[in-house]
Amino acid sequence: MTHTPKGLLALAIALTLFLSAGSVVAHKGKGRNLRAAVEAGVKQFMAAFNRGDAAGLAAMYTANAQVFPPNSDIVTGRVAIQKLWQGVMDSGIKGLTIVTLEVQGSGDMGYEVGKYTLMGEGGKVLDIGKYFIIFKRENGQWKLHRDIWNTSKPPPKK
Repeated sequence: MTHTPKGLLALAIALTLFLSAGSVVAHKGKGRNLRAAVEAGVKQFMAAFNRGDAAGLAAMYTANAQVFPPNSDIVTGRVAIQKLWQGVMDSGIKGLTIVTLEVQGSGDMGYEVGKYTLMGEGGKVLDIGKYFIIFKRENGQWKLHRDIWNTSKPPPKK
């Protein structure tokens, strides 16, 4: 798939949303409830993104995780997910804010619904949107398993 510079920015924004949603993942502790694990994961995800740590983001996903960025094919596996997030960060997205709206789960599966904001240089808002993440407990840790997001901005006028 070929992307124009505008298309790459849109993809980067979409990818950022995807990861934001996935921030729930790498939190240990069987005694903690799911909501607490998600909240800790969101903080961890935002911190990794905001310091430009694509490898740290990818580590928050399950081994066979899938990401569903807008206007793109499905991205599968940690190596591909790391490459995706690195591309997002290299596109000029400098900051990410995530707000969790809902968390539910049962057994070793759960989900998170939320909103995101992507910022560029000087805190300029580049995108706002929403996400849905399915997470799975893998080796005792909650990890992102499926991640999808999209913008809440209207399409560009032609």
